[in-house]
Amino acid sequence: MKWKNPLLLLFGIGVSNLGAWIYLIALNLIILDRTGSPFAVSVLYILIPIATLCTNFWSGSFIDRLNKRNLMIFLDFIRAFLIYLLPYMDSLVLIYLWVFIINLASSIFEPTSTVYMTKLIPKTDRQRFNALRNFIHSTGFILGPSIAGVLFILGSPYLAIQLNSLALGISAVIIFLLPPKLELRGKTVEKVSLRVIRNDWRELVIFSKSNRHTTFVYVLFSGFIVFMTVLDSLEAAFATKVLSLSESAYGFLVSVAGIGVIVGSLTNALFTSRLKINILIGFGAIFTPVGNLIFAFSQNFIWASIGFFTLTFALSFANTGFITFYQNNVPTEIMGRLSSALSVLEALLIIIFTGIVGIFSELHGIRFIYIIGSFAFMALGLFMNLVVLGKSKKAFYQEYSEREHR
Repeated sequence: MKWKNPLLLLFGIGVSNLGAWIYLIALNLIILDRTGSPFAVSVLYILIPIATLCTNFWSGSFIDRLNKRNLMIFLDFIRAFLIYLLPYMDSLVLIYLWVFIINLASSIFEPTSTVYMTKLIPKTDRQRFNALRNFIHSTGFILGPSIAGVLFILGSPYLAIQLNSLALGISAVIIFLLPPKLELRGKTVEKVSLRVIRNDWRELVIFSKSNRHTTFVYVLFSGFIVFMTVLDSLEAAFATKVLSLSESAYGFLVSVAGIGVIVGSLTNALFTSRLKINILIGFGAIFTPVGNLIFAFSQNFIWASIGFFTLTFALSFANTGFITFYQNNVPTEIMGRLSSALSVLEALLIIIFTGIVGIFSELHGIRFIYIIGSFAFMALGLFMNLVVLGKSKKAFYQEYSEREHR
C-alpha cells in the first residue's frame, strides 16, 4: 500500500482533533467565566447529541450521494468561519445557537469522513490505519489541554478558540490534496427529496434484515458507547467528590487515560497481523468495563489511575476492531445512511440515560450508581463476546474473505 494519502488524511485528522480539544476547553472556560454556572457549561455537551438528532434522520441520504471529499472540505471551512466569529458574540443564547450550528456540521462530517476513509484505505490496511487514527485522537486528548493552558498564559481563551478555526482551515487544505473522486464513475446522482429519504430508510430496513449479524453488532456497539458516555458523565464528580481529588490530580488522571489510549493504539498498530477483529472487539468489550469497575471500587488516586488506564487501553482495542468490522461488512453505498440512522438512536439513549443517571446519583450517591452502571456495562460486554466470538460468524471478522463489498 502507498501510504502518502493515508498519512495526509491522518495528519488532517490530527490537526483538526488537536484544535477541537483546545476549542472545547476554551469554550468551557468562557461560558463558566461569563455565567459562573456549571449547568451552563453542561448545556454545551447536551447540544452535541441534540445536533445529531436533528441532522442524522436525513443527512445520510446526502452523504451517500455527494462527493465525500468536497463535502468534508465545505464542512471544515464552514466550521472554521463560524468558530472564528464565536469570540465576538456577547449573548449567551447566541453563543449556544452558534455552537449548535457548529455541532450540526460536525455531526455530518463524522459519517462522511468514515465513508471516505473506507473508500481510500484498502481492506487489508484498514485495521492498522484505524489503530493509527485512534493514536492520533488520543495524542490530541493529551496535548490539547496542555497547548490550551499555554495559550491561556500567552493570550486568552478567545485566542485558543480562533486557533481551532485555523486548524480546521489547515485540515480543509490537507483534504483538498487527497484524491477527489472515489465514487463509482458514470453513476447517476439522484436528487434528494422526502420521497428519496423515505425510500432510503426502507432500503436500510431491508439491509438490516438481510444482514442481521452486522446490524446486531452495530446496535450492541452503540449500547457500548452509550454506557461509556453515561459513565463518563459521572467521572469528574466521582473523582473530586467521592475520592476527594484536587482539580490538578483529576487533570493528571485524565492524562493517564490518554496514555492508556496511546499505548493501546500503538499495540494495535504494531501487532495488526496477529490481532483478529473479533478478538479486538471481545477484549475491549470485557476489559473496558473491568477498568470502570476498578475505578468504581477505588479508594485512592493509584487505583483510580489503574482503572482509567485499563478502560482506555481496552477501549482502543474495541474502537479499532469495531470500525474495521463496520468498514468490511457494510457497503460504502449505504454506509453514510446506516451510521447516521443508528447514531440517532445512540444520541437519544445518551440524552435519556445521562439524565436518569444524573438524577439517581443525586438520590442514591455517585459511587453506588457508578458501581451499578459498571456491572451492567460488564453484562453487556460478556454478551458482546458471545456474539462476536461465535464460530459460525467467523467470516464476518476475517481480513481476507469473499465477503467484499467495495
